[in-house]
Amino acid sequence: MTNIVGLASDHAGFALKQFVKEYLEEKGYEYKDYGTYTEESCDYADFGHALARGIEEGEVYPGIAICGSGEGIAMTLNKHQSIRAGLCWIPEIAHLIRQHNNANVLVMPGRFIDTDMARQIMDEFFATEFEGGRHQRRIDKMPVK
Repeated sequence: MTNIVGLASDHAGFALKQFVKEYLEEKGYEYKDYGTYTEESCDYADFGHALARGIEEGEVYPGIAICGSGEGIAMTLNKHQSIRAGLCWIPEIAHLIRQHNNANVLVMPGRFIDTDMARQIMDEFFATEFEGGRHQRRIDKMPVK
């Protein structure tokens, strides 16, 4: 995971996304921000779809998305056949979504975690490799055909 990281949030995730940018810069990752760019009320779907398209078109990989609960933007992202977005609020889940699900988007709940927890979650997400094996068979069954 050394490519450009794609970012997306709504207004409720904007502040945490600003921290995510600082984290990525500190770690030496490039990023592309698909919005939102202010705390003005907006719709998470607009930015979730933009991030998903960026991943599908090869502009960015992986992605990080944030909304208030994380649920809405995760649901939006997962409408795309090639996206595997996982909602994480503790590092152990970030580990499992990478190890077992080969998640290509980390989703965090902006209203429910602080920056220290976000840092731990991102550390785990970026450090964990996909295990493959039986998990690949399961991933292959995810797309609706």
